[in-house]
Amino acid sequence: MNKTFERYVSLKSHKVFYLQLVTGIFLFFISLFFNYFAQKYTAIHYSNYVSDIILDNIPSKNVGVIFLEGFMIFIGLVVILCLHKPSRIPFVLKASALFIFTRAIFITLTHLAPPLHTINVNSVSFFEKLLSGSGDDLFFSGHTGFPFLMALIFWNNKYLRVLFLAASVFFGGAVLLGHLHYSIDVFSAFFITYGIFNMAKYFFKKDYEFFFHHK
Repeated sequence: MNKTFERYVSLKSHKVFYLQLVTGIFLFFISLFFNYFAQKYTAIHYSNYVSDIILDNIPSKNVGVIFLEGFMIFIGLVVILCLHKPSRIPFVLKASALFIFTRAIFITLTHLAPPLHTINVNSVSFFEKLLSGSGDDLFFSGHTGFPFLMALIFWNNKYLRVLFLAASVFFGGAVLLGHLHYSIDVFSAFFITYGIFNMAKYFFKKDYEFFFHHK
């Protein structure tokens, strides 16, 4: 606890941190609302479902708790890790904003209906609706891609790397079991997210360097 407090105190002398933090928060919330309206657009433009080689061969399971509450717990873990070392916050916010913004663009391009036999997941809070959408925002899977993004960001910590990679596979498997995503949504998420991570390192270079400021 004392070490965490000392990290916050030491940031008083880093005025650039506050600028990074404010811009990170701004970009994050802008991306959330951009995503919200992108979801509204896809909800009124989707067409028909298509066949899927994996989903056609596995029964649909109720994974609503994993999809909503489980993912919220995962996000809570990321928040705790950032609060523990505040130098992490700006880059995580900006990389997450770029992830959400990129995905919002993707979901507006192709308008497929949810897969056959998809389970009904009801988002109860405004925040869950921003993250989970209406069920028509399919490509690519945020539940797969976001944990993988965190794995790439925290790659130097082998324990967090393994945890986040396992979470990515776990949530990816869950959305397939619930027929909440097509298989292409899940498998493509790894490749697209890797590109987003490298874009974030390029666009937010100083934030990425500051991420490692406090050991």
